[in-house]
Amino acid sequence: MSLTTVLQSIADYALPARCAICGVSVETDNRFCLACWEKLDFLTRPWCAACGLPFVFERADGSLCAKCLVDRPIHDGVRAVVRYDDSSSLIAMRLKYGTRLGLARLIAEHLQKFAHEYSDDPIIIPVPLHRSRLWTRGFNQSVLIGRELARATGIDMNYNLISRCKMTPPLRGMSGAQRGKIVASAFKLGADADKQLAGKSVLLVDDVYTSGSTSNACARLLKKAGALNIFVFCWARVIKDFEAS
Repeated sequence: MSLTTVLQSIADYALPARCAICGVSVETDNRFCLACWEKLDFLTRPWCAACGLPFVFERADGSLCAKCLVDRPIHDGVRAVVRYDDSSSLIAMRLKYGTRLGLARLIAEHLQKFAHEYSDDPIIIPVPLHRSRLWTRGFNQSVLIGRELARATGIDMNYNLISRCKMTPPLRGMSGAQRGKIVASAFKLGADADKQLAGKSVLLVDDVYTSGSTSNACARLLKKAGALNIFVFCWARVIKDFEAS
């Protein structure tokens, strides 16, 4: 981790507590003011059992959205805290680009409620970064979130079971099909992945769920190594207007 990143991390905890979005004073760290809290679109059931897309009307447990009925993802569910929008995106961006590393704890605190759904000794695996991007940024935001989630829940985390072996271009603005093609061969399994993943459920941690292409690419390999279920845990989920069902 670079000196700048370390100093910024210290500043996160040394400065007075402020709203994670607008910056006004709040009582404790990693909190929102009332106005910003009310702007966040927190995702709740009912939602698609495969991709986490919220349903407008009540559905039976296990129901799938129209997209997943046609092309079900390889992973087994998505647990996202909020809808990705102008407010929630600030949390992801400030963490991702190193200006507010303490936000990893905020995200993990919200994800903690989902972790209690799993009682079969799951393992936390952060979505990996390519080493060149890791060297440039100095950290992997998914590892920071995963570490805080592990600390809060007592669930083990392992970031050596899967790695990013191929540098991919930024995926922003690409279609789901384009994203899937690019990341299809971007990951590889660790040397002892089979031993540690056999029969396990995985909490695959990322910051934002967009099309599911990255999560699917990781899930494909993790299941190949013997993982039983893959559940994607993230701060925000992109939901396009036409997807609301």
